[in-house]
Amino acid sequence: MSNKPRLRENTQAFARTLRKQPTDAETALWSGLRGRQLGVKFRRQFPFGPYVLDFVSLEAKLVVEVDGGQHAERIAEDHARTTHLAQHGFRTLRYWNDDVLTKRSECLEDILRHLQPHPSPPLPAGEGTGARS
Repeated sequence: MSNKPRLRENTQAFARTLRKQPTDAETALWSGLRGRQLGVKFRRQFPFGPYVLDFVSLEAKLVVEVDGGQHAERIAEDHARTTHLAQHGFRTLRYWNDDVLTKRSECLEDILRHLQPHPSPPLPAGEGTGARS
């Protein structure tokens, strides 16, 4: 029997607990993300595989993590998490708790910038015009 279902149940239970006990920084950021205020739906404390994502927009494939001081000592674990998410097509943004609490507007503006479609680079002269040489 696989441990995966049990791990998922544990992750879901942990996510539920985290939703009931958010940090001040998570509460502050959530107030700017909820209700499609940035044009996409965000979920908070969302279980994804073995991880619980602080905030995620599934439609934009964007994860937003709010990190406390303990993450300064968990660089390798955070890198592995970011790599795992990237392998599933997600981009990850990270903000320190203090930045969210003191520069909330700037954090939300940065998130909004990452939600904007990236313009395609211009094609070299003569390409894409339908003209044949």
